[in-house]
Amino acid sequence: MQKKHQALWGYLFISPQFLGLLCFSLLPLLYAFYLSFVNWDGFGVPVFVGLDNFRDQLADPDFWKALMNTVYYMVLVIPAGIVLALLVAIMLNKVKGKEIYRLFFFMPVVTSSVSVGVIWMWILNGEFGILNYLLRAIGITGPMWLTDTQWVIPSIALLSIWLGLGYNMVIFLAGLQGISKSYYEAAEIDGASKFQQLRYITLPLLSPTTFFVTIMMVISSFQVFDQAFVMTNGGPAKASYTLVYHIYDQAFIDFTMGESAAAAMILFAIILVFTLLQFKMQKRWVHYGD
Repeated sequence: MQKKHQALWGYLFISPQFLGLLCFSLLPLLYAFYLSFVNWDGFGVPVFVGLDNFRDQLADPDFWKALMNTVYYMVLVIPAGIVLALLVAIMLNKVKGKEIYRLFFFMPVVTSSVSVGVIWMWILNGEFGILNYLLRAIGITGPMWLTDTQWVIPSIALLSIWLGLGYNMVIFLAGLQGISKSYYEAAEIDGASKFQQLRYITLPLLSPTTFFVTIMMVISSFQVFDQAFVMTNGGPAKASYTLVYHIYDQAFIDFTMGESAAAAMILFAIILVFTLLQFKMQKRWVHYGD
């Protein structure tokens, strides 16, 4: 009887989260899956078309353009974001008053991505932005960051690295603080250098944290939208046209809800495959336990 009573209270406490997950994640996902098989403009009666929406997406040059832009963005953001966050976490790990520094680094994470994008539009303005002003002060002519097709994705990646630095740094810092000091003390007795301690102690014991950060960055990179929408509107010449922007464009500009849902399902499948591959490959480099 007591176990049933405890189980009842357990279900009661998890019910708000479960209902939120059901209403705002699972049901929309199932509805999007249904929409991917119909032709619907958002107003009329949906017409079942089978796999036509998926075939149309795979034959659409805009879809492949968006995919290539997204992959390019990922290549720029993920390695740089992980390395920079790890370096900052290592530097802060032994600093007095790390809580204050952690607060300042984390502040951009809780700031609206739209407002951050607007501010960075001014910073990256090619004509009177502060970044090009500083570059001109040292004799360098800066590019037209947001209007040059070659620089627009790196510009958005730069913003994203800065925006996610605080979150990733906090995760790495928590992982570093979970590593026992006895390992480093033993290494110092054996004469290991700081670099050797980093290579043979810190990085292996931090690999589960690195794996988590990598998974989260892959997912968030595939879902990049706010920065491109606010700063460039997908331009110039669709050079910053990402997959989620393509889904938005299909749904709310062209009103082809079925094709938009099909693109969303393809994106879901890509993220799922990438995640499963990372879980498969983690056995080679992720070390759990002591």
